[in-house]
Amino acid sequence: MNKIYLSPPHLTGEEQPYLNQAFKENWVSVVGSNIQHFERQLSGYLGVSNTVALNSGTSAIHLALKILGVGQNDVVLCQDFTFVATINPVLYEKAVPVLIDSEPETLNMCPDALKKALMECAAQGKKPKAVIAVHLYGMPAKIKQIKDVCNEFDVPLIEDAAEALGSQVHQRYAGTFGDIGIFSFNGNKIITTSSGGALVTENPEWAEKARYLAAQAKENLPYYQHKEIGHNYVMNNLSAGIGCGQMEALESRIEARRNVHARYEAGLSEIIGVTFLKEPDAYVSNRWLSTIRFDQSFSRTFPFELKESLDREGIEIRNMWKPMHLQPLCVNFKRVTTRTQMLTEELFYSGICLPSGSALTIADQERVIAAVKKKVHEYRDQSENSVHYSVG
Repeated sequence: MNKIYLSPPHLTGEEQPYLNQAFKENWVSVVGSNIQHFERQLSGYLGVSNTVALNSGTSAIHLALKILGVGQNDVVLCQDFTFVATINPVLYEKAVPVLIDSEPETLNMCPDALKKALMECAAQGKKPKAVIAVHLYGMPAKIKQIKDVCNEFDVPLIEDAAEALGSQVHQRYAGTFGDIGIFSFNGNKIITTSSGGALVTENPEWAEKARYLAAQAKENLPYYQHKEIGHNYVMNNLSAGIGCGQMEALESRIEARRNVHARYEAGLSEIIGVTFLKEPDAYVSNRWLSTIRFDQSFSRTFPFELKESLDREGIEIRNMWKPMHLQPLCVNFKRVTTRTQMLTEELFYSGICLPSGSALTIADQERVIAAVKKKVHEYRDQSENSVHYSVG
């Protein structure tokens, strides 16, 4: 049987003319018309004034932090439930992450926990330099409430919309509520540039600073002069060409992934103890990844056993993110919650991500659904003496 991947790239030919043009013009490095065209496409789609195309979403977060002046020992309030790429740039600058718990409706940063953290910082006389909120799996966070809290304490907001291009809250795109937004175009994202990212902002000086730092901080002089530490973060013209073609298909990619999610709901909602992530009122998720959670009638190890079982059948699924406070890299950082224990830990032990590619066939999706149902039935039929392995 063919391997079913979690979220493979979906290339259909719209990209080829842009690549041909790059070869024809002999622009295959970090200059060329595709880069500017891709930036204009993103700005026009999102309704933002400034877009800077970069070589990864991680690079975009790093530049956002540098633009905001984050440095050694500065505090940055970060979403606990995320991929490590959200946190790593904070550590690049030797700043200190404070890990904020999630809320159950979107699984993203809890505005109440954020406010609690900011109040604690204010009581200690330590104003954070930034907040990084994430829109996980394409589901927008409670971003309006988060922005209001940031405004109340006068702390800049970085929106990590790496997984949420095209998602909306009250008809406004994720990534455009914060002071700076970032996107990723890695090979598994809803559109891809092979590897790539972007920084968006309404502040033209910040956009210019991002371009400057991304190009090795070269001064605008007729010779090479550098007075700051720069980075090699500019997107190349070939990657941008792929992105130009992908942008033409973005709406169809979103529609396809939303249809995938709807089919999973129809096929798996009958399983007692399985829940799906619902869209709050006025929210539209791009459904980058379809996720399900198992309630307490399942053991904490069941999602891991399910992954192992589906791996054997050639189906790639993924456990929900292991929260940062459980990562050896971050175990000593402060965490803040309004609950008796972190919700993010519960999410890790109860959730999985299902194959969600925009080119996933109905036949392959039915195979996934059947495999999940089979494993659930086996689990419920097994004796009380079944051995479950532990997960560290």
